Amino acid sequence: MSVEQDVSVETDRDRISKGRERLEEEADRAVDQFDQGIVDLLSWVLDTETRARIYVYLRQHPHSTSEEIAEGTGLYPSTVRESLAELHDEEKVERRKRESEGAGNNPYEYTAIAPSELVGGVVGQIQDELNTVFNLDDHLDSESETRLETEPSEPVSIRVEDEERAESDDETTATGEEGETGDDGDE
Repeated sequence: MSVEQDVSVETDRDRISKGRERLEEEADRAVDQFDQGIVDLLSWVLDTETRARIYVYLRQHPHSTSEEIAEGTGLYPSTVRESLAELHDEEKVERRKRESEGAGNNPYEYTAIAPSELVGGVVGQIQDELNTVFNLDDHLDSESETRLETEPSEPVSIRVEDEERAESDDETTATGEEGETGDDGDE
């Protein structure tokens, strides 16, 4: 191999290495942007960005202690503990004592509920709020001269289905057989 070939091989390796580094940086940036988008959306559902960041962390790292969550999210430990207590009271995270060998402090470890459960919990609230808005005229003074006469509106109904259950329901409809689910079909 000549000196020119050695330089050429080395240059190709450098380019490949730099290309990999750029791809990794772009992938990290895309993940950060995706995570921030999820946090923004969950902030609306969970009331604050802090609680949303904790929820996302727990979905990625189930069975974490408050100390691990604080370290992983960069939040103050006292803020994490307070938010976890609220989320636990609202049944949005579950907690249990961490099992450990020997004597000593067994801290709580937390796990976030599934996103479908989280959404299911807020659907009723949203449904009620939408019904109030749609029926605003009923709540206002009915003798007002400026009130427009309209047809009574139907209540808003929001249905959330688990993807696996929806697929099994589609299969049941296609085969004409009813599956044994143990429920009466009411949502």
